[in-house]
Formats: sequence, C-alpha cells, structure tokens
Amino acid sequence: MPEQAFAGRAEKSDVRVTLTAGGPAENEIVVRSSVGRLFGEAIQARAAETLAQLDVRGVRLELDDRGALDWILMARIEAAAKRLDPELTGEALPEWGVEPQPTARERMRRSRLYLPGNNPDLMVNAGLFRPDGVILDLEDSVAPSEKDTARLLVRNALRAVDFYGAERMVRINQLPAGLEDLPAVVGQRADLILIPKVETPTEVTQVVDAANQIAARLGHRDPLWVMPILESAKGVWHAFEIGAASEQVAALAFGAEDFTRDIQAQRTVAGRESFTARSLVVLGARAAGVQPIDTVFSDVDDEAGLRASTQEAIALGFEGKGCIHPRQIAVIHDACRPTDDEIRHALRVKAAMETAERSGSGVISLGTKMVDPPVVARALRTLRVAEATGIDVAALAAQDA
Repeated sequence: MPEQAFAGRAEKSDVRVTLTAGGPAENEIVVRSSVGRLFGEAIQARAAETLAQLDVRGVRLELDDRGALDWILMARIEAAAKRLDPELTGEALPEWGVEPQPTARERMRRSRLYLPGNNPDLMVNAGLFRPDGVILDLEDSVAPSEKDTARLLVRNALRAVDFYGAERMVRINQLPAGLEDLPAVVGQRADLILIPKVETPTEVTQVVDAANQIAARLGHRDPLWVMPILESAKGVWHAFEIGAASEQVAALAFGAEDFTRDIQAQRTVAGRESFTARSLVVLGARAAGVQPIDTVFSDVDDEAGLRASTQEAIALGFEGKGCIHPRQIAVIHDACRPTDDEIRHALRVKAAMETAERSGSGVISLGTKMVDPPVVARALRTLRVAEATGIDVAALAAQDA
C-alpha cells in the first residue's frame, strides 16, 4: 500500500489533494485555497466530514484549492483515499441538488454535449447552454490513470449539478470495463447510458441486465435508457439487431472517427466515406423503432460546416448530432428547426387526427389522402421541435385559420 496518494488538479474550480499515511490519529488537514479568507473554515469542515464518511483515520490531508465546489472536493478526497487504501469501500456522497425527473424514450435528442468526466469545471454550467442532453464521459476523454477519479466526479455530478432539464447521459467505458462504471451511474439515477463501440446485441443486453439488477437492488423504478454507439463496420452491419436488442434502447448513435479508422479510410468534411454507414444506421434504427443520432462535427470553428452537416443528417433521417463545444448547440438546434411549410402541414395532419378521434373513426384523412400513423407521429414531432426552437406554432395556426 502506498504511503502517499494524489488526486485532482490545482486549477480553476478544482482542487489538488495530497493524502499521506501516518498522520495523527484525529487526522491533520491543511488548506491552501484561493478563496480561503471567505471559505477556509467551511472547506476544512467539509474535508473532515468527508474523511469521517470514508472512515479514514491517521492521515495528513493537504488541499490546494482553486474554488472547488463541495461535490468536487468530496470526489477528489475519496479518489485519493482509495488510491492510498484500495480496500476502502466507503462513499462520500453529496446531498441531492435537483431531484431527477425520468425522461421519455421518444424525447427530443437534437443535441448531446460531451463533457470530459475528469473536468468538473465544464460540468457546472453545461446546462445553461440548453443542450437536449449532457454526456458525462468516462471513456475516450479520460486518461486511463484518471478513470477512477472520473467515475467519482461523474457520480457526484449526477447528484449535485443542475443540468436545467437536459437529459443526464453517461458514456461508460468499452465493455467489459464499462460494467464497473454501472454502480456509480445507475446508483445516481442517470437517465441514459451510452455504450461505446457496440458490435453485437449481446453487449447491449449485458449492460441492460446489469443496470436493471443494480436499479432493482436500490429500489429505483425510473426508466433507464441506453444508446449504443456504432463505431465499426461490424457494429453498423448489425444496426437493426443492436437497436432491437432491448426495449430500453432509445437510440442508436454513429461514431465517425472510429468507424473511418476501422474501414481504413480518411475522414473528410464531405463525408462520402461514411455515407453508406450512416444510411445503414438510420435504416437499422428506424426498423428497430429507435432514434438515429448522427456523429459529432469535430471542427468547432466551422459554423457553416456544422450547419450543413446537421441539415444533411436531418435529410438522411437522423434526429440529432453530438456536440464537443457548447457553441455548437444553438447551430444544431437552428438547423433542426422545421420550415413554416413543414409546420403548416403538421398542423393540418394534427387537425385531421383530432377530427378522426372526435368522430370515433379509425381512419385519418387529409383531403383525398389517407394519413398513416408514421405520418402522424412525424407531424407531432415536427410541432414539438418547432415549439422547442421558439416558433409560435399557435400564431402560425391562426394565420391559416
């Protein structure tokens, strides 16, 4: 067992923790903080409380703090304590900030913002940018040496951070390592789990079964959705089977970076090298009755390119894209915005549906044409997207009345 362990960073909104074994029986806590004059005593008290929750004694704890919130401080101390003593099993959990509200399988997922699991500063205000979902990432954005502390930060963020209605998503690690992430994720009632690099339906059922067992043990009854990410030729080839693997699959996402590497092609802005794969993901998702979600657009500075890429994705049948920077969110939402003609058509379809319901008819007709259920579903979604993007649908309807 090591005599000293470290965790965290002495950077903005974070804290560097040094934990040394062989300290006094009551523990020694040294606080060096940029906000020490105002909050030094509170930091000291929170640190002592965290050590007590973990049942850690006989240590010297040094904190080089740069304004870390309580939930960050607690996660960093716990990470250092468990690095010092790998047999430690206790947890130091923050109080719930906002009570989690369950999300729907068919909810809008136009944008999902990736947030590195080991960078808490980015998590704190992510919801203010109003993405449809935030992804607390435990996989590619986290170095192998930081996986343990990222898991604790993500766990605490799920409890403490207000994401302002964004769906609370977590990308776990590639299986089988990702199964070790589930207790922290499911235990804090995440809304959706992204499963990276999925190639078979079995990988989906592995995650779903393990997550459901944890939820049942904890008495959680809220729905827990999964979104497999297809990032290889094999994964794309099995899109339908993967999408249909469980009723808890809400969407299929396409990952272009790993896919192009797998097929030994160079990723381009035009995207011709992945056109067939993206189409197969859409077809597989739609056949399985789940949402197809497009890959990220990696050039943060190319707003025109992002808009064109999003419009192309919508034209192919995708319902959203990934974001790697907050300023991409508004562009994606605007590109997903339906036209006035699309909204007017959707309103006519909705009116026809309501007329059929009032008359007790099982047949919906618009003029001389029958309207099939998928057309109705698409019309209702168009109206939801219009309202979400700030369009006054009622006013548009009044113009045509």
